[in-house]
Amino acid sequence: MEQEVFDGVVGEDTLLVQKTLRSGQSIRHSGNVVVLGDINPGAEIIAGGHVMVAGTVRGVVHAGASGNQAATITAFHINPIQLRIGSIIFQRTDENRLDSEHLVTARIDKGRIIIDKI
Repeated sequence: MEQEVFDGVVGEDTLLVQKTLRSGQSIRHSGNVVVLGDINPGAEIIAGGHVMVAGTVRGVVHAGASGNQAATITAFHINPIQLRIGSIIFQRTDENRLDSEHLVTARIDKGRIIIDKI
């Protein structure tokens, strides 16, 4: 029996980051970004496409920075300082603190960022 090899998603430009981002660190990429680690306060990701974090988001994440309003931000745990998708901004305050302990996806719906548990 012949084994199939997964070569990734054809046509997608995805950057894999295999570390936790600490305060002062920044990742900028024109395509999608996948992080195997956390995004700590003071760290940021700016991606032209989707952002997936296999860890906790506590810093700033901007998906769809190139204007892609259909981009999403997915994370295992989320309590961000700020999320952006396209030109829409979600800013954390004491009233809208997330502290999610579930896998979640942030997306734009009716002109605002909503966060759904998966």
